[in-house]
Amino acid sequence: MPRSKSSKSKSDGENLTNRATSKTPHVIVDFVFDRGLFFIAVRNISEQPAYKVSVKFNQKLFGLGGAREVSALPLFRNIEFLAPQKEIATLLDSSDSYFARKQPTKVKVQISYRDADGNEHNVSIAHDLDIYRTLAFIGRPASLESVDADQDEGE
Repeated sequence: MPRSKSSKSKSDGENLTNRATSKTPHVIVDFVFDRGLFFIAVRNISEQPAYKVSVKFNQKLFGLGGAREVSALPLFRNIEFLAPQKEIATLLDSSDSYFARKQPTKVKVQISYRDADGNEHNVSIAHDLDIYRTLAFIGRPASLESVDADQDEGE
């Protein structure tokens, strides 16, 4: 489609900046790798609140050693209000466990949400978790070490 004379081409960096400062919310889902652990984060990267946020994965994602379908958590079904610049994250699994159980590495995510005027927005993001398979890391976050210690005491 031809552009009007007033349209200007913008770099990807400028487009991201415009998204973050526009009147429209922008919600993403990211897979975070932190010292051998995978987290799934729902993030509002804009300065505007998002409403009725829902996330659909193209495949079931089993985490916590295969014990739980993390992709079916209520977190992904409906977040009534997601404040500007807010992130909500959940542990998926350790990368060793996730890859050993041959869980999906190519994951597509469909995010739906509404702005303050009730307009619906849809975003699709493709992730390739295989990029993390050979990353080296040292140690685990201290917060998880204390969880492991608490579990050991309960056995």
